[in-house]
Amino acid sequence: MPLSFIQPDWPAPANVHALSTTRLGGLSVGPFAGLNLGDHVGDDPVRVEENRALLQREAAIPDTLPWLSQVHGITVHPAATPSVTAPEADAACAHAPGHPCVVMTADCLPVLFCDRAGTVVAAAHAGWRGLHAGVLEASITAMGCDPAEVLAWLGPAIGPDAFEVGSEVRTAFITEQAEASEAFKPSTNADKWLADLYLLARLRLRRAGVSAIYGGEFCTVSDATRFYSYRRDGQTGRMASLIWLE
Repeated sequence: MPLSFIQPDWPAPANVHALSTTRLGGLSVGPFAGLNLGDHVGDDPVRVEENRALLQREAAIPDTLPWLSQVHGITVHPAATPSVTAPEADAACAHAPGHPCVVMTADCLPVLFCDRAGTVVAAAHAGWRGLHAGVLEASITAMGCDPAEVLAWLGPAIGPDAFEVGSEVRTAFITEQAEASEAFKPSTNADKWLADLYLLARLRLRRAGVSAIYGGEFCTVSDATRFYSYRRDGQTGRMASLIWLE
């Protein structure tokens, strides 16, 4: 099966290239079946490396992908900085052509950024912890441009009808931003809430000065054909969202 990519539907400049992978295609088997790009989930490392090489070739990525060691934090890695080991970071930023930024997800929210002039790009991995801690704001700061000139695209993540969280998560967001109450609705389970990760991200982006926000129509949990989902399956693969300047 050939690889299948999701192309952001946003008015990015022509020199900005971006995509999110799906699980379709690839060489992994079992719970990782398809294009698993995560080397930390228990998959055969040889197959993971083959999948990464396949992605590199099929997407015509200009440089070796700087994979991150993601820890649900807010550190932004400069994609042009070479590293022997995977940097501990949850976002990457590039101000020059040929340096792809990439994050991996399997329910957490990938957010891709560019400016309207096509001079800087960034990618962020935002689970609820990183989102609350400020990984999107840190990515915008690293871009170094007027937030009003930033475009953001929200890639495949767990949907609002599948993301059940405890009251402590709701309280944490609402305490910091009252409007976040709109992103939570009661679950059928006691003291649990369904959280809209996409809306929480939009609220944070708007507060940071970003108004051009696109995407956010996916659900990794409900679409098992296209997406890996940790919440759905436990042991599973990882997808990637990446962006670079030509």
